[in-house]
Amino acid sequence: MPEKTRVENRLGQIRKSRGVGASDLARRVDVSRQTIYAIEAGTYVPNTEVALNLARELEVTVDELFSLQPGSHQKPESLPAEVLSAGTPLKGQPVRICQIGSRWVSIPVSPSPYYMPEADGIIKQTCRTNGRADLIVFAKEEAAQKRLILAGCDPATGLLARMVEKASGVELVTAAASSKLALKWLADGKVHIAGSHLEDPKTGEFNLPFLRKQFPKEDFSVVTFARWEEGLVLASGNPKGVGGIADLARKNVKFVNREPGSGSRGLLEQLLKKAGMDAENVQGYKRIAYGHLAAAYCVVSGEADVCLATRCAAQAFGLDFIPLHSERYDLVMRKRTADLPAVKSFLDVLQRATLRRKLEVLAGYDTSEMGKLVA
Repeated sequence: MPEKTRVENRLGQIRKSRGVGASDLARRVDVSRQTIYAIEAGTYVPNTEVALNLARELEVTVDELFSLQPGSHQKPESLPAEVLSAGTPLKGQPVRICQIGSRWVSIPVSPSPYYMPEADGIIKQTCRTNGRADLIVFAKEEAAQKRLILAGCDPATGLLARMVEKASGVELVTAAASSKLALKWLADGKVHIAGSHLEDPKTGEFNLPFLRKQFPKEDFSVVTFARWEEGLVLASGNPKGVGGIADLARKNVKFVNREPGSGSRGLLEQLLKKAGMDAENVQGYKRIAYGHLAAAYCVVSGEADVCLATRCAAQAFGLDFIPLHSERYDLVMRKRTADLPAVKSFLDVLQRATLRRKLEVLAGYDTSEMGKLVA
């Protein structure tokens, strides 16, 4: 049984009051008589052109002919979904949602100081044990179309997302995560793409050794996104006179660390080991910031004097930067995911010179290998 339309119409009433027959009106607006009867019965909603023609012939406005039934707007619905968050999701927190296969996944979003975040709904109730929540969502159908989840810590992800949507129509929803957490979510089937910059201390190779060790039976495609510099991010003018890793042991230098599982945390451990330093001597080693930009913000706000992050994060806040290491940031996905039309469109955007120029100028990235298939 067809769903009854939510559009009310007064076509029959107005037509009869004008003394116009259904056949005559149908001829004048170039439709069939059956179409006129179907519109009047409420089983067919005309397109914009037909509605305008009907209004013109009957000398009324479209609003006089057609109107929405009271309460016909789409109501929010409840949706159980998994929550992707490095922290603890909160009741009432706005989320973006995306469908991966038959499962629904939600990503909490945070407001900026001046703007409400784009969101598809809010968390109604969280489940403490299994990382799931009940959501209140709007327009669920829109979230299922041409939307990809990219998990990772790249500070330039927002720039990439805008470029991808503008160029291909594919909406990129980003989930902030350390490299290891992003890859775990990928292996669990919770995201389409994971970003990673994990370096193998023995070989100096990025990401592939970790994937082979942690997910030996998984079939992944690995595509290079960019190379970036990582180093010490300092307050403008470097008031504490920090010159290198050794200065992190000074009593008057406050440090903020990255979360376990992040590429930056791994790099710090390598640098401390090489310098023969004990982590306990670093003031703030146990203080955690989730992401490059979050760590850099701790410096600009005065909560810390220094952090280890990318040049991009330093540039974003006008901070000083001491480069220490060059890293390769890869995009990892399942091979079957790489065949999805939305993912192909996403990968095509990586070949665009405009994107490369923006990342080079705005983020300081080396994009010479962007889009290269590593595995």
